[in-house]
Amino acid sequence: MAKRNIVAATVMLAVVVLGACQKSLSTHTVKKEKVAIIKVTKSPFRETISLPGKILPVNIVYLDAIEGGRIEKIFVDAGSTVKKADKILELANTSLILDIMMREGELFQQTDNLTNMRLALDQSKLLLNQQLSEIENRLQQQKRVYMRYEELEKESLISKHEYELAKDQYEYLLKQKDLTVESQKSELRLRQAQIKAAEENLIRLQANLDLAKQRQQNLILVAPVSGQLTSLNAEVGETKSPGERLGQIDQWDGFKVRASIDEKFITQVKTKDIGEFEFSGQTYQVDVKKIYPEVRDGKFEVDFEFQGKHPEGLRRGQSLQIKLTLEDPRGVILLPRADFFRWTVGKWVYLLDETGKNALKTRIRLGRQTAESLEVVEGLKEGDQIIISSYETFKNCDRLILK
Repeated sequence: MAKRNIVAATVMLAVVVLGACQKSLSTHTVKKEKVAIIKVTKSPFRETISLPGKILPVNIVYLDAIEGGRIEKIFVDAGSTVKKADKILELANTSLILDIMMREGELFQQTDNLTNMRLALDQSKLLLNQQLSEIENRLQQQKRVYMRYEELEKESLISKHEYELAKDQYEYLLKQKDLTVESQKSELRLRQAQIKAAEENLIRLQANLDLAKQRQQNLILVAPVSGQLTSLNAEVGETKSPGERLGQIDQWDGFKVRASIDEKFITQVKTKDIGEFEFSGQTYQVDVKKIYPEVRDGKFEVDFEFQGKHPEGLRRGQSLQIKLTLEDPRGVILLPRADFFRWTVGKWVYLLDETGKNALKTRIRLGRQTAESLEVVEGLKEGDQIIISSYETFKNCDRLILK
């Protein structure tokens, strides 16, 4: 019995609590046709950002010092128009001049050595030929003696000892001839190898000298292209290091616009994105040509090119205000910036239940915003239905009953 009383008391308490909760939930009845209802969908997020851009020539050629040295002469001033191959400035480099003189001396010395080696080879060939001729002459003479003694020895007209002496002398001269010929071949091979090595060394010395002279030519800075010398960082007597920036030439065949963009947009900006700007009362379009991924001070840079002909009257360094439209290709929950936003500031909405007869006050969290749309990052899902018309008459109720 006591157990039954406890159960009954528990049930009654639950009914009382449920009733109290329902009474605490404020409600308001509204005709369904009086409110605007939309179905939540996913769409690409589009936003337009305003960027300050500067007009630049379409092509900028930077001038760097290929060789270091002291500035000897300056032929043109910054701001001048130059043609391709025009002299801009000349540097002096004493160390390079001394290096060239030393290399020229080595080259002349090696040339003389090679000439002497070739002359010595010719003289050696002549001397060896004379030695060989003498040996061959002696050999011929001894051969006749040997053959004559051989006949006399057969007839026992001379002693065997005299015959053998003539024979030994003849065989000795044969061997001497063979050794002389082999010795001459070895000496010629050695001298020819020395001459070949000297010729190869001479080629290397000539190549090194040509390279040094090419470096000397680099002491004269010439314009690689035609255009305007917009900057020249050089003064007579000043010393420049190799690779140091000396100036730049702008080619005015066309214009581009360079703009800095906040790094938070770096994943959204793509080549061919379209931007617009106003100039002299007309609207012109540009698109993203090049993206520089390096981030400095929280910004990265992009180059825009004009679509079609650029406006007349543009000048280098002139500023433009570009409106760039960005699109996030990922589908996100988007709401229109409708009348409801004025009352909730995007903190909550009325979300219809499955029956479509009730709308409950539901908290949401917004992300990115534009003048037309709101990104919802929390609180809603695709397919939900919400009320977007004004909430002014709903008196901040927790639930709306739609009839």
